[in-house]
Amino acid sequence: MNITTRQSGTSLVIAVEDNRVDAAVAIEFKETMRNAAEGATGSVVLDLSNVTFLDSSGLGAIVAVMKLMGKDQKLELAGLTAPVAKVFRLTRMDSIFTIHAQAPGCMKAAG
Repeated sequence: MNITTRQSGTSLVIAVEDNRVDAAVAIEFKETMRNAAEGATGSVVLDLSNVTFLDSSGLGAIVAVMKLMGKDQKLELAGLTAPVAKVFRLTRMDSIFTIHAQAPGCMKAAG
């Protein structure tokens, strides 16, 4: 599971660099996220702009990560591609998470 992390103001932005979060990587995803968010305070923004496929195991892993967050942390999502946004919408998880169009500090390309 390839991720990158960066600080943007008070938010820790964790970007998934792989194009899938599914059963094959769900356990590794949870562990990687737990390690990446350890010690962060405030918002942890999960940038899913590279992810084009999310199955129920991947969704479960994201929910599990949300539950692992400390009391001073909040998991937010950003950059959902159309197929990933559809999964969140169909499962009504879009009402559980704060979802941003893009990750903090990203400049949207003009065009």
